[in-house]
Amino acid sequence: MDLKEILSKTIDVAKQAGGFIRRERHNFDLQDVEHKGFNDMVSYVDKEAEKMIVSCLTKILPEAGFITEEGTKNFQKEKYNWIVDPLDGTTNFVHGIPVFSVSIALQKEEEVILGVVYEVNRSECFYATKGGGAFCNDTPIRVSGAENLGDSLIATGFPYNNFEKVDDYLDILKSLMKQTHGLRRLGSAAVDLCYVACGRVDGYFEYNLNSYDVAGGAIIVQEAGGKVTDFKNGQDYIFGREIIASNPHVFKGLYQEINKAWKPK
Repeated sequence: MDLKEILSKTIDVAKQAGGFIRRERHNFDLQDVEHKGFNDMVSYVDKEAEKMIVSCLTKILPEAGFITEEGTKNFQKEKYNWIVDPLDGTTNFVHGIPVFSVSIALQKEEEVILGVVYEVNRSECFYATKGGGAFCNDTPIRVSGAENLGDSLIATGFPYNNFEKVDDYLDILKSLMKQTHGLRRLGSAAVDLCYVACGRVDGYFEYNLNSYDVAGGAIIVQEAGGKVTDFKNGQDYIFGREIIASNPHVFKGLYQEINKAWKPK
């Protein structure tokens, strides 16, 4: 398998899907929204973009399985699996807030080896392969050089349908408000991770996430020199529904503040 060739083709797929999403946004109507659950929205744009992506990725690597958000094709294989979010930031898309992305990852056995995130509105394509470095539109990227929490800007997400641990989360936010340059909630986990990777923010954390929200962005952070873990400083961040990502210096302080307030399930 030529990973460079697969990466090049995957980038083309992400951009193609992003172009479709961009065009549809111009004429999108709120009446086109469906609800999968409380505050969990989907539209024909998500579904059609996913069909397009799955069709193209099947041709690139026919032997791979799929983990997809909208269920176009969900079957895992032992060796290779694509992990796909056709429109990460659907709520932003629906309301016309210009932060949403296409996220594609390729997992080999238990390890993600390729990630592509295409931020539609700025036409920024972030990508990485295992051991190959991280890039944005062909330019190498690195995490920030912030040396501690006090010098950092932190991104996060807010719970939208699972409020079981909201009090713990608010305690973390209150603490970080007092110790950082500020907090940002962009609304696309994939974009948050890429912004850590290119140094626009110094750290990111969130819970109640799915594999397709984070798989593409996580490897980009790692290949940009960052650290990615779950809330226990472990490696269950793809399927464990919680993630911390930052540059190596900020990580210690961010991890400590999260764990002061975050109570085990």
